Amino acid sequence: MDRMTRVNELLKRELGEIFERRICADFDCLVTVTAVKTSPDLHNAHVYVSVFGTEGQRKAVLEALLKKRKVIQREMSRHVILKYTPVLEFHLDTTLDNADRIHKILDGLNMDADSDTQP
Repeated sequence: MDRMTRVNELLKRELGEIFERRICADFDCLVTVTAVKTSPDLHNAHVYVSVFGTEGQRKAVLEALLKKRKVIQREMSRHVILKYTPVLEFHLDTTLDNADRIHKILDGLNMDADSDTQP
């Protein structure tokens, strides 16, 4: 496992714990860190977050993360010792939503194909 993969996994694990303590307590939904992509110079990190809840909850969680970014970075820097503490950029991860939408479309196509073959 290369260094950047280890750094990304370490940040992902630590951010997940911070979210559990600080973010999930404020919202009635599940917030999960799905991926972290840190730049090679360790100055920036893109954090992909999945929120299981309503669209309003997703927007509220993302806004809260953006407002609490510096607090989260400070807490993360206390537990993860790196040469630089990366600036966190939060993004909603819609991969699961897209996969669910595609799955529903495929199910609809299968149902149409089954009804065409029935006499």
